Amino acid sequence: MLEERARRERLLAHAAAAASACRKCPIGAQRRNNVYGEGDPCASLMVIGEGPGETEDLLGRPFVGRAGQLLEKMLGAIELAREDVYICNTVKCRPTAPGPRGPKNRAPEPDEMVNCRPFLDEQIDVIRPRAILALGAQAAKSFLGRDFQITKNRGRWYEGPLGIPLLVTFHPAYLLRQTGGELTAVKRLVWNDLKAVRAKLDEAPPAAPPEQATLFGV
Repeated sequence: MLEERARRERLLAHAAAAASACRKCPIGAQRRNNVYGEGDPCASLMVIGEGPGETEDLLGRPFVGRAGQLLEKMLGAIELAREDVYICNTVKCRPTAPGPRGPKNRAPEPDEMVNCRPFLDEQIDVIRPRAILALGAQAAKSFLGRDFQITKNRGRWYEGPLGIPLLVTFHPAYLLRQTGGELTAVKRLVWNDLKAVRAKLDEAPPAAPPEQATLFGV
């Protein structure tokens, strides 16, 4: 297992360097840091958000702002520490739009997600998690198509890349914007989704086939 962990770490480090050098999108030249991803390379759960925010761009790490603090609490509620999972985003550079006080966060554009998708696919291929938790509508649409509606279609299992079970729930940043009764209702939905993830991870792992499919043929 130690050899496998080291192999995966090497692959991810090489891919992170390639992502850092990428300039396919204008945001690649505007960002401070490439936010590739971090966590256990042998994780059973992979958490995928939409894109880095200002704090993530500054530190080069995913989910380290207020939304990241809430994500850690969400994971802790199902007995997972941050270091137990692998965390990344659909795009590795902070998407921004002009604001009155400087650049502000925005959702990634479809072409940005397409340009960054090879990096995400490689992460999934290396880590091979038992389940994927997609956070937010844009992350969900990157896997399930533009017509995906998070309020109607979250909370159920879909077949993700490489046949990996994928579940969608609300992004922590969305929860932080809710108040009163709306917050209570959304928290209840997210809690149900998290319990579904815990149940999936508690299932006996399937037997590995003699040769696993790969996105890259190697």
